[in-house]
Amino acid sequence: MRKFLVILDDSRECLNAMRFAAMRAAKSGGGVAVLSVIPPDEFNHWIGVSEVMRAETRERIEVHFEVFAKWMRDKQNVNPELIIREGVPVTEILAQIEEDSEVGLLVLGAATNKKGPGPLITAMIKQAGTLPIPMTIVPGDMSKERLEAIT
Repeated sequence: MRKFLVILDDSRECLNAMRFAAMRAAKSGGGVAVLSVIPPDEFNHWIGVSEVMRAETRERIEVHFEVFAKWMRDKQNVNPELIIREGVPVTEILAQIEEDSEVGLLVLGAATNKKGPGPLITAMIKQAGTLPIPMTIVPGDMSKERLEAIT
């Protein structure tokens, strides 16, 4: 089964990327893999504090994921999987694509501000020529209706 790999983060544009991935998966019989990457510098504390912070971060990610997962299950009949990795986001995205041969498309949401599409897209575009799969960039301000029409 082909999977759409979508990145879960705290950005507003993440919502449209999730919608796009779920709608495309539903219409093509595919699946959705939701990847959240915890940056390495987030836990530079004493070991005990670091472990508590790591657990709290994972819990926050799981709660955030469940909001999207419920919508995907209820509205799109897609049961997404959650993957949590720790490290540099671009490195971890590339590693996930390499490790999961079912991933067939990377879906990213573009920021709507004038500063550009966002740091993740800017970094991933540099990798675009060597990616083993296509990458889709979903505009962050695209309406639900337009997303439905194009998926």
